[in-house]
Amino acid sequence: MKTIPLLLMGCGGVGRQLLQHIVSCRSLHAKLGVHLRVVGVCDSKSLIVVSDELSMELDDEFLLEVCRVKLSGSSLLTLCNSGQFQALTNSDSTRKVIDIAAVLGKSLGLALVDCSASSGTIGVLKQVVDLGCCIVLANKKPLTSTMEDYDKLVSHPRRIRHESTVGAGLPVIVSINRVISSGDAVHRIVGSLSGTLGYVMSEVEDGKPLSQVVKVAKSLGFTEPDPRDDLSGMDVARKALILARLLGWRINLDSIKIESLFPKEMGANAMSVEDFLDSGLLLLDKDIQERVTKASLNGNVLRYVCVIEGSRCEVGIQELPKDSPLGRLRGSDNVLEIYSRCYNEKPLVIQGAGAGNDTTAAGVLADILDVLDLFPE
Repeated sequence: MKTIPLLLMGCGGVGRQLLQHIVSCRSLHAKLGVHLRVVGVCDSKSLIVVSDELSMELDDEFLLEVCRVKLSGSSLLTLCNSGQFQALTNSDSTRKVIDIAAVLGKSLGLALVDCSASSGTIGVLKQVVDLGCCIVLANKKPLTSTMEDYDKLVSHPRRIRHESTVGAGLPVIVSINRVISSGDAVHRIVGSLSGTLGYVMSEVEDGKPLSQVVKVAKSLGFTEPDPRDDLSGMDVARKALILARLLGWRINLDSIKIESLFPKEMGANAMSVEDFLDSGLLLLDKDIQERVTKASLNGNVLRYVCVIEGSRCEVGIQELPKDSPLGRLRGSDNVLEIYSRCYNEKPLVIQGAGAGNDTTAAGVLADILDVLDLFPE
C-alpha cells in the first residue's frame, strides 16, 4: 500500500468537494493500493494540521466536518478542540506549511494541493517545489503570474500537475503534452473554455435576450456572485495563457487581447451588482442580438473562444460555422480544438463538462493519483 501525504490549500467549493471525493473513494483507492493521508487543510486565514505529520492524519469524520463548517461560512478554527491537531493563523500557517514540506518532501513525499483562487499561495508553492514536493493545482493564478514565477513552478515538470486549471476534469493538459513530446508541433488552439460563457452564447443564439440569459445562469449557479467576473473574459484569458505557455510562449496576461461583454462604465468600480443586473445588462441586449443575427445570416454562430495561433493569443466572441465542433457546442460544456502536423485537416477535439465543483475536484483527485509513482512504497 502506497501512501500519499497531502496538504490542501483552499476549502471553497472545489476544495470541499475534493475532501468529499477522497473520503468516498477510500474503498476504491484501497483496491488500487493507495491511501491519501491528509495531514492538513487551510483556508485564507488559518491552518489545521496534525501534530505529527510523519505518522498522523486528519480522519474522514474530521474531513467531512471541515466541509460542513466551511459550507456554513465558519472558520476552521472552530474545529480545533483536540490535542491531535494544531491551529495556526496567517504568517504562522505559511511557515508551518513550508516546515511540513521540508520534513516530508525529502522523506515520505508530500502533495501540496492548491484549490484556492488566490495569488497568495504563489510564495509557498515556489518554495516547496525545491523541497521534493509535488504540487497539484486547480488555482490558475500561480501559473498566470510572472514568467519568473511560472518558470520556478514548472522547474520540476514531473512533480507538477494542473489539469484542472484549464478544463476542470477534461484531459486537456495531458493531451497537449503528449502531442508536444511526440515532436508533433502544435500550431493552433481554439477553444470554448468557460462553461458560463458557453451557456450564455448558446442561449442567446436561440433568440433569448442576454440580460435574461445571464440572470437565469446566475440563478442556476453557473456564474460567480458577480456575473461580471465571468463576462469580463479574464477567466478564459488565464486559461489561454496557461495553454500558450505550455506551447513555449514567453508571454504574460497583459499580452492577451481580451474582449469583455460589458464596457468599463459598467465595471465593479462604477456600478453595483444589483444595478448591473437590473439596468446595465438591458443596455447590452441590442448589440449582442445584432451580432447573433448577422452571424446567422452568414450561416454561423457566435461563441466566446480563445485563439492561440502564430503570434496571436486572444479571447473574445468569434463567428464560427454551425457544423464545427465549437459551433455545435451547447450548454455549459467545454470544447478544445488542437491543430498540429498530425492533426491538421481534422483537429484533435476534446469535449465534455468543463465546469462545476464536482468535475473540477475529480480532475484534481486524478492529478494527485497521477504522481503516485513518485512516492515511496
